[in-house]
Formats: sequence, C-alpha cells, structure tokens
Amino acid sequence: MPSAWRVATRSPAAPNVTVYTRTPTAQEIMHRLANNLECCQLAGSRRFGPWKREDARDTWETWETWKTGSSRSEGFRGLWNFPMVTLKVVILVLCHLCRLVSAVDTAVDLDCNKYVGFATPNGITQWLGIRYAAPPVGDLRFMPPQDPPCNKTTQIADKHGKLCLSTSNSPPDNSHAEDCLFLDVYAPTEATRHSKLPVFFFIQGGGFNVLSNPNFNGSGLIEASGNSIVVVTFNYRVGPYGFITHEDKITPNNGLRDQRKALQWVQDHISQFGGDPGHVVLGGDSAGAASISLQMVAYDGKTTDLFHAAAAESVSFATVLTVDESQYLYDNFSALVGCSGYYSLDCLRNKTAAELQSQNTGLPYPGEMSKPLYSWNPVLDYDFLTDYTYNSFAKGKFVKIPVIYGDDTNGGTTFTPRDTSTLAESEAFLRTQFPYLTRDQLDEISSMYPNKNDSCPSTGCWWRQVSDVYGDMRYMCPGLFISSAMRKYGVSRSYNYRYNVEDPGQVAQGLGVPHTAELAAIWGPENAGGAPASYTNDGINVPVIPVIQAYWTSFIRTFDPNTHRHPDSAVWKKWDEHKQNRLLFETGGNTTMETVDKDTQSHCKYFWSIGVDIRQ
Repeated sequence: MPSAWRVATRSPAAPNVTVYTRTPTAQEIMHRLANNLECCQLAGSRRFGPWKREDARDTWETWETWKTGSSRSEGFRGLWNFPMVTLKVVILVLCHLCRLVSAVDTAVDLDCNKYVGFATPNGITQWLGIRYAAPPVGDLRFMPPQDPPCNKTTQIADKHGKLCLSTSNSPPDNSHAEDCLFLDVYAPTEATRHSKLPVFFFIQGGGFNVLSNPNFNGSGLIEASGNSIVVVTFNYRVGPYGFITHEDKITPNNGLRDQRKALQWVQDHISQFGGDPGHVVLGGDSAGAASISLQMVAYDGKTTDLFHAAAAESVSFATVLTVDESQYLYDNFSALVGCSGYYSLDCLRNKTAAELQSQNTGLPYPGEMSKPLYSWNPVLDYDFLTDYTYNSFAKGKFVKIPVIYGDDTNGGTTFTPRDTSTLAESEAFLRTQFPYLTRDQLDEISSMYPNKNDSCPSTGCWWRQVSDVYGDMRYMCPGLFISSAMRKYGVSRSYNYRYNVEDPGQVAQGLGVPHTAELAAIWGPENAGGAPASYTNDGINVPVIPVIQAYWTSFIRTFDPNTHRHPDSAVWKKWDEHKQNRLLFETGGNTTMETVDKDTQSHCKYFWSIGVDIRQ
C-alpha cells in the first residue's frame, strides 16, 4: 500500500485536493470514493496530513454499511454510478481489505468492544477513553476492578475518559466522575500488529488522594524515540474510592488493583496497537513512582510478566498502616456522610457520589489535630502488600528488573508550610505526616538539620529546614535505598539521578528545584501541562528536553539509558552502593556523574534505620 495518497474531486474551476500523507485506511478510501471523487492518485510526501475526527465517525459508519452489504446505494451515495475509479485504486483497496497490508487500523476490536482512534499530523495515532474495567459504581463501589461490559459497540475514541474523584469536597463535574477507569493509547501510525514496540506504561501521581498528572500526551516521547515505542496512560481510583478499608468486608488497596487491571489489559490487547506485551516499562512520578515500588513488592515480590523494567521519578514512601490501623478512616468518613452501624457499608454504597464528595476532605490520624497532606494510602493487607516497603526491599522480596530511580534537589518545598517559624512548628508538621515519629527521633532529626536561615523576609525561618527534612525522608532517601537494594540482590542495571535543573521562576519563589520538576522535560512541555517558562520557546532549559528524553526513551527501548543517549550527554553509569554515583541533570542541559554528598548519605542512613518504625 502506498504511504501517501492524493485524492481529488471535480470542481468547475480547479480540483479540490485532499492529501493523505500516510497510508489511508480502507474506511477512508471508501468514504472518499463514496463522495463522488473523480480519481485517486499517489502522492510523494510521507508526512502525515490532517484528518478531521468527524471523518472518522462518518467513515466508520459508511464502512460498516458497505461491509454488511446493507443500503449500499444510500450508504455510498452514488458509488456504484461512480464516473471513474482506476483499476489501481480498486486493487489497492481490495488488498487493504484482505489485510495484505497490516498497518495498524484506527479501528481496533477489543474482543467485545471496538474503538476508532484518530491519527494526528505528527504520525501518531491516539485512542482516548478506552474502558479497561467496569464502572466502579453501585454494588461495585469499593470493590476490586471487574472486566468491562461486553456491549458489542463501536466508540469513537477521541476524548479522554473522566478523571477519578479526588479527596476534596469538589462534586462530580464534566471532567471528574466515579466512573473513571479509562486509559489512553498513543502509537506510531505506521506501527503494525506485528511491530512489537516497547510499551511505556505511566502511573500518575497525586499522593493516592488525587490524580495530579491527568491526560499526559505520549506523542512527545514517541517522537523522541524515533516513533519506536507505544505509550499508555490511565486513571485509577484514589481517596476513599480506591483505599478505604473495613474489616473483611472491603478488599483493600483497590487503587493498586486498578493499576494491576490496567497492566493486564496491556497484556491482553496492546499488540493490536503495535506494542509488545513482553516489553512493558513502568513509569511514574511521586505516588506513581511509589506505585511502581508497590507493584514490585506486591504478593511478596512474586515474579510477574506484567512488567519488565521501571523508571520511577521522585519516588515517595508514605505512611503505610495495617487494615486494623486504618479502620478509623472508615468509621469517621462513614459517620460524616450519615452511615453508621451494622449496615454502614450498604449505606455508603447507596449514597450518591456528590454526597460522598461533600465530606471527602481528608481526616487526621488518631490523636492528631491537623490533617496530613494525604489521608488515604495503601495499607498492609497481608495479601497484595505483605510488609512495609523498606522491609520488602531490604529482604529482597521484590521483582528483579532494570530500574531508574531519582529525585529533585528540593523535593519538600512545595509541601511544607511557608510560614513555619519555629522548631515546634517544624516538628508538628512532621508528626502530622508521620504520626509514629517519637520524641527521640525528632530530636535526632533536628540535630541533623539545624536551621541555617538568619533572615527570612518572605517566609517563616524554619520553612527551608522542614522542607529539607521532609524532602529527604519521604522522597530522596527511599530512592537511594531502592537503588542499593537492586544491586544487592543481583539487578545489575540499576540507575539513579538527581534533577538539579533550576527554573528562574521557581527559584524566585524559593522553591529551588521542586518535586517532579523533571516531568516537563521528560514528556515535553506541551504534553505535560503547566510547564515552567524556561522549558518553552527559547528558555534556558529547552536544551534539557532532548537530553533527558533520549535517556528515557533509550531505557524504554533497551533497558539501558545509554544505548540511544544524546551525543552531548554523559554516560550514565550504573549505581554502585560504595561509590554512591548518580547522574546529575543541571540547568541548561548539562549532565555529569556525581557522588552523593556525605550529609545526604548520613541523613539517609538514619531515615533508613527508622523507616519501618514510622511505617514506611
């Protein structure tokens, strides 16, 4: 099949020409022929031409009509009285119909339901809003994810599915709903069902209470890879919808089970989009990176074929409680919405989502006055999660795969109160997030992190101190620990990084290089949303983008960030626990290997020693 077509219609003055600069589908050809086209000619261009989404809908309906042999004259509006169809066109169309040409069709049949994607001008086809699990509503509220309904329908997959409801008092709206278990697939238009392209499966963050990276566009990563990967993004339940527990009446960790369900969907269907189910690389930031770690230790670290490598950005270790310790969340939340007593669970399932959302604002830990940043978290259920995260990695109970772990220089600044003015306020914030911290532990932490601020014109003088503590305790140190655990248990391809790329606007706010700052560069500023100005136009950090994208796409393709690295970038050496060597990303796109500084090493050793005590 030719890679491009020039399709012309009659015009009294001049032909009205539509150019397809890719292989058109049989539906497109038939649709254009049906509209009194005079001829179809080959065109030389290989760049992809624009195509309206309305055409996809019209084309699919026309194709379905023709294929079933019903209403031919009406469906094709004069095709059979067509003035001229060249023999070459007819032969090529028939070849396409016979699947002699195997380019991935925008119409994908997923056993029970069909989805029609749309191709974009940059040679990438998108399928948005694919349902990977049944709507978790009604009797399925607070239940493990179930298979999607088999409706035998065809859906034009040109809109993102609604996002899952967050821990806030925001009611369901045009963009958020309880029915939210959807995913998006991005694939090169020229991929075939036999391409077996590596798959990047991205888990968004948000502290397990919100979805903070919704609807990221995979096109930038695919382009950076030379159109050699497939990208999958998806939603999973958060807050009480994903992490409420109640004795033995609710299966815990349903948000993590949603992730697992989406991974199983990839195994079952991604080959139809050109992806390789045997080459799936997990990606994720913050709670998404934490999810990577939890998927690796799930079921006591049992080996799985669901994923084969992972790149975890700004990993987070939160407080993990047991099912019994989490009961206070169920009791307090159900009471707030008017559901108490023996039938409280039935009552909760009969409430509307709006009624639940009216009280979904977070809850403090028992004995604490203030709410933590994130109230709802994964729990130890001794099934999906059998131990604290630190313990699982320390004991080698995790899936052994190539990994990238890393963090930003100032991971705590966006979370800690800017008006923190005393040591007591600093410690109160830490206790609110980690309620099992003891007095002795807090004293040790304050001695390791003395306040270095003599003047604080725009913030409380203890803000940077508590930011440094929280950033190391929750983000930096867990990533370094996992990198070492990987090497200890035989994973040779373990890589670590520090992202120290400063944006002038963020620096001016006192944030330094904040949590998940690397996302704008990895995905491309136009694909991630809310990118700082320094990553756009002629900004100082535009050169960072091709460098980090080359590392990431190389790792996705080969499990090695160096295979296809940018020619001006440093060789990313494997993590060595004794050398403490990691890759440093710097402002302007420079990269070099560095040794973790002695203070960080010392601080992290202490946090590792108390990690299980404080339920990490």
